[in-house]
Amino acid sequence: MRMSSEKGVVIFTKDSCCLCYAVQILFRDLRVQPTIHEIDNDPDCREIEKALVRLGCTNAVPAVFVNGKLVGSTNEVMSLHLSGSLVPLIKPYQSFHN
Repeated sequence: MRMSSEKGVVIFTKDSCCLCYAVQILFRDLRVQPTIHEIDNDPDCREIEKALVRLGCTNAVPAVFVNGKLVGSTNEVMSLHLSGSLVPLIKPYQSFHN
């Protein structure tokens, strides 16, 4: 909970997950620099995965939080993006610097 409640955009990922990579690229393309927690090498990896599922993630990773609130996994993020709802949600965290 502590790691997911950080301000801004937080993504829990694994190195071996191609969907995690796709979600990270989406946010970077939208000019957001998310905080990334790669959990594969974390000694508490299984506990973190269980906690993410308990919080409501359909899949443990990728798990996206915005301003401490669970947005969801790839399906939820992409649905928000396609409906035009993602950009207003992340607007406070967009950077327009090169």
